[in-house]
Amino acid sequence: MFISSIFLVLMMLHVTADVLMKYFFNSPIEGTFETVTYYYMISIVFLPLAMVELRNEHIYVDLFVRKFPDKIQQGVFIFACITGIVYFSIMTYQTFIDALKATAERETVMSNYLFYVWPSRWALPIGMGCMVLALAVNIGRAVQAGKALDPQKDEEQAQ
Repeated sequence: MFISSIFLVLMMLHVTADVLMKYFFNSPIEGTFETVTYYYMISIVFLPLAMVELRNEHIYVDLFVRKFPDKIQQGVFIFACITGIVYFSIMTYQTFIDALKATAERETVMSNYLFYVWPSRWALPIGMGCMVLALAVNIGRAVQAGKALDPQKDEEQAQ
């Protein structure tokens, strides 16, 4: 989350500097679009996934499940976490393979100059891998609590 916040601040400063340079000196910062697209945005979206999961702040739709008994809610929650682990494990594996390939080829994008994007490819397997760990931690928390983690109740208890 901290690293993602740093990228968010850097993006804000970079874009602001680019706009100021463009309007006051008619000389925008070269590569702003590429840097924002391939570095800042990717890092801002994928790196904090696990923290959002651990805080139960993802979108949570439980229209019917909320009416189930606690043990069934816990079973549904654990099943959803296991499904998430399978999905994010596959995504971690594939994005890791893609990052290895991009690194080996020193991947670039078409631009007015040589712009390397291969380092940004590592944000995905890192973010997805951390998400797998966060889901596993949430399964443990649900088993320990004896019920499903409830973001609404967690939020009420925090206040």
